[in-house]
Amino acid sequence: MAINKESNGFTFGFAITLVVVVGAVLALLAMGLKPMREQNAKVKKQLDILSAMLDLEKEGINRQNAASEFEKYINLDEAVVLDMNGNVKEGVNAFDVDIQTEYKDKKLKDTDKNYPLFVAKQDGKTLYIIPIVGKGLWGPIWGNVCLDEDMATIKGASFGHKGETPGLGAEIQQKFFIDRWIGEKISDENGDFLKFEIVKDGSGKDPQKVDGITGGTITSKGVEEMANRCLSVYAAYFKTLKTKE
Repeated sequence: MAINKESNGFTFGFAITLVVVVGAVLALLAMGLKPMREQNAKVKKQLDILSAMLDLEKEGINRQNAASEFEKYINLDEAVVLDMNGNVKEGVNAFDVDIQTEYKDKKLKDTDKNYPLFVAKQDGKTLYIIPIVGKGLWGPIWGNVCLDEDMATIKGASFGHKGETPGLGAEIQQKFFIDRWIGEKISDENGDFLKFEIVKDGSGKDPQKVDGITGGTITSKGVEEMANRCLSVYAAYFKTLKTKE
């Protein structure tokens, strides 16, 4: 019997078949590309962590050699995961923690959130790299802060964003803003956390005050909130470490 290609039945049948076929192809592609996506995410995370302590461009570190350079500086066996009170959590892999996903999960209790800490070695010194996450004007912001071996002084940092305004809030990832954090301390001589303040009146030379981005007040304040909320957890952990020394 000849198929009536003008009938509604044929049209609906063809559309359903097309949807099924396209859906199957997309599902297969997603499955096939999953290892590649996971590898890309791993490499990006390695670069983000290293960028807090190194000038990646100057050091010639890129996606091709990220893994070997990461292993050169970071020993994941020394990494730890903390709870919100600065206590070490057992059985959690620091590198596997996705702080951005946890931050966005409104159903996840603060007591269940993870705070990874990475330990680095450079020129015979032990450094500590802290991932941080928060919210800017238009979307998520994040970063990594590198502490010197005194567990208090900021030696380096890197910041990123998803959709902040170019020339304004997006400037948080520029070197001039990052340099404003270097030398600041997250804790005093007793190990107690020192709160940061983003200012716009040029008084950023005062201790614990950092000049913000001109025209990017909301994003700057987002960095302030992000730094204070996240770094206070690690200050508590380092205070415990120093007490045991």
